[in-house]
Amino acid sequence: MSTMAVPPEPPHVLAVDDSIVDRAVISRLLRSSKYQVTTVDSGKRALEFLSLDSNVHMIITDYCMPEMSGYDLLKRVKETAELREIPVVIMSSENSPARIRMCLEEGAEDFLIKPVRPSDVSRLCSRLITR
Repeated sequence: MSTMAVPPEPPHVLAVDDSIVDRAVISRLLRSSKYQVTTVDSGKRALEFLSLDSNVHMIITDYCMPEMSGYDLLKRVKETAELREIPVVIMSSENSPARIRMCLEEGAEDFLIKPVRPSDVSRLCSRLITR
């Protein structure tokens, strides 16, 4: 009786953006890099999802969103014992050094300037694999 090796599950990324277009772009880029992707449209929905399924290997979130910014989501994730080890990547169309520094100091893994490019995703993938 032969036993077949079960392929490892692809890393799971939670993508958070209030823009349907940006969600589709980041989802497509991540899926082309063999990630399992769940998309949500707000920080609040991200926290709801994480309360049900914390088996997420990375969170990638837009900075500017209504109700809860990506920065606020980052702070909530880093304050929660069950979630704080999940790397959080912030994206923004604004290249603001003060904003970038603030997010990195709060614990963001990286800060990407939109539009996100395949090379950005490749860099994130290699960093996630080496964790």
